Amino acid sequence: MPPTHLAPSAPLLKNRSLSFAEREEIALECASGTSVRAIARKLRRSPSTISREIRRNSATRGGDFDYRAINAQWHADRAAKRPKASKLTLNLTLRDYVQDRLSGLIATPDGIAFDGPVVIWKGRRAVHRQSRRWSSAWSPEQISQRLKVDFPEDPTMRISHEAIYQALYIQGRGALKRELSACLRSGRALRLPRERGRSRCKSFLTDALTISDRPAEISDRAVPGHWEGDLILGLGSSAIGTLVERTTRFTMLLHLPRMKGHGTGKPVRNGPALAGHGAEAVRDAIAETIGSLPAQLRRSLTWDQGAEMAQHVQLRIDTGLEIYFCDPQSPWQRGSVAAMRTPTVCSANTFPRARTSASMALTS
Repeated sequence: MPPTHLAPSAPLLKNRSLSFAEREEIALECASGTSVRAIARKLRRSPSTISREIRRNSATRGGDFDYRAINAQWHADRAAKRPKASKLTLNLTLRDYVQDRLSGLIATPDGIAFDGPVVIWKGRRAVHRQSRRWSSAWSPEQISQRLKVDFPEDPTMRISHEAIYQALYIQGRGALKRELSACLRSGRALRLPRERGRSRCKSFLTDALTISDRPAEISDRAVPGHWEGDLILGLGSSAIGTLVERTTRFTMLLHLPRMKGHGTGKPVRNGPALAGHGAEAVRDAIAETIGSLPAQLRRSLTWDQGAEMAQHVQLRIDTGLEIYFCDPQSPWQRGSVAAMRTPTVCSANTFPRARTSASMALTS
């Protein structure tokens, strides 16, 4: 019977998969004693691809790795069949182990119960998360690694953390109880697609310049007047802003006092940021602080994509600064702010309310 990839109805193979002709070439080279790296160079493939192909798809009935193209193609076709039964569906012992630890019911293989991982509540998250079930449950990563400790000699008791996530979230792989998703750290009932999280953009950055648009004179620090800013948050929503000049490392602090009415009543939804570090307060503080400098020292400002810079357009009009933003989730691109630890310590000592976030910045 010919390999399935030769059938008329077989789908076209992708370039990332080895073809039957390549497997024939591998078989001939293996028979002549050619090394794995030499075969990889000849086929223009990665050495790891050739090594994995020989290890997975060789015939081992005689006790040796006897690689034959037809047998290898049969093994590859069998492994590519979809859909596959979930490992948690086939292995009931493994499924019970994972479910017990996801739900917080922890016991040794002998049935002896013990406490799960210690979760320290720091009180920095939303109040409703304090009583969530994950405070006593294990994460999929912890479960995946713990299996190697509890079952060191049982290769069937192995599962990756991604397989656990898929069993919880993907329809058709419901080997685990769906309500166990409440035990995860995120607490989401549906999984957030990775690309959706990457493509999310702040609405106020539609016409903004990114850090890749900065001219060369900013990158080489040859011309003074280019600033980088950051916001340091402390206890009780207190905040201090920092401005660091890229050439001289000269640092200025932004005073962001609380607004009238803060802490006296129930906060208004979508109302003004009474904590003092909203978009208007930060805009006014930057304009007041940097406006006292000569024009040649007010060239540009680089900030991260925090919501405190939502009024960057008005700030550009008021101060004449060219404002650039870091890439999403890349605040480290502001090298001067990241390297200047002394301003953070000074702000923590001068304004005790910001000490907590300052210490976090020092240890990050």
